Amino acid sequence: MSTVAKPDNPEADPRVKGVFDDIRATRKSDFINNMWLYLAFDPDLLEKTWAEVKSVMATPSALDPLVKEMIYIAVSVTNACSYCAHSHTAAAKAKGMTGEQHADLMRVIALAGKTNQLATALQLPVDAAFDEDDKSA
Repeated sequence: MSTVAKPDNPEADPRVKGVFDDIRATRKSDFINNMWLYLAFDPDLLEKTWAEVKSVMATPSALDPLVKEMIYIAVSVTNACSYCAHSHTAAAKAKGMTGEQHADLMRVIALAGKTNQLATALQLPVDAAFDEDDKSA
């Protein structure tokens, strides 16, 4: 159950159609997923969000596209975003993530969650060796 209604004919709005056409071209697929369909309730928000997603996730950078998807999965799990965990797991698999890599990712996410909670509970001070300000002094 969503908090906004999915527009009945979102591509009737030329701005929405432009974004959807760009999503199709960028992803080389006709599939427009619910994130974009529902964001079409606000064409301005849709355009801005897609521009940022395209810039970070679909533009070549120092990180491999599969690594980006795996990071996205980890953050989505941490933020309890079921939708994003599902969609980015599917995207990672489409980019070649193996079952072994997925299992390893789950181990890393689980371990990071545990040690983050321990460090928070213990209110550990940051080691001077990890502080960039201390390194430059």
